[in-house]
Amino acid sequence: MKKSIKLLITFLLISIYQISAQEPKDEDYIEFNDRKNIVHGVYLGFSASYGEIDGGNTALIGFKLAYVANRQFEVGFGMKSFYSQQNLPGISISNDEDLIGAYAGMHLEPILFSKSRVNLSFPLLIGFGVAGYIDRQFNDNDEFDENDYDSDALFVAEPGINLLFNVSRFLQLEAGVKYRFSSKFNIHPSGIDRINGFSAGFGVKVGVFNLGRNRYKKKAPKK
Repeated sequence: MKKSIKLLITFLLISIYQISAQEPKDEDYIEFNDRKNIVHGVYLGFSASYGEIDGGNTALIGFKLAYVANRQFEVGFGMKSFYSQQNLPGISISNDEDLIGAYAGMHLEPILFSKSRVNLSFPLLIGFGVAGYIDRQFNDNDEFDENDYDSDALFVAEPGINLLFNVSRFLQLEAGVKYRFSSKFNIHPSGIDRINGFSAGFGVKVGVFNLGRNRYKKKAPKK
């Protein structure tokens, strides 16, 4: 898992260099008016990622609803759910507990190289959530004990780095790496007390990303 994350980080760094080299210059365009349009956007985003919590394999599913200001900054609402294979003993009858939970809050994302086909961004999710244990071997014949299935609230901050691929004015793809910080929680003495950890994944954004663009600007002819 750590090797895969290192490879993705290396790919992101190489892409950053290529993006900066390909950034279009203003002299490559002719403007037919002097309007300084502010470009607006709004989208729904869905993501899937894979990472770890305390060494256990962890899958995450995410959702975002955000406004994009001038293709340079996103603000909105984000949420994620996660399932982590912990195989923790001593918590329930089966001695085979996994961690499950969700968190949601404010999504912030500054964007660089916004005029290029590929952008670089730094997403941040700040919010609150809940985590608890689930017995993978529980069935209808087992006696349910509410005390064995406790949960606790937590605070989460999740910064990251993304590459954004502009497919069209209605569709954008993203791929990146994030690190999740959480406050301590107390569910069971022998369990973990934080959900800190890396994750890497991809996502899809569907919406409109260039409302109000300047339609009087076109590429200059080659000399």
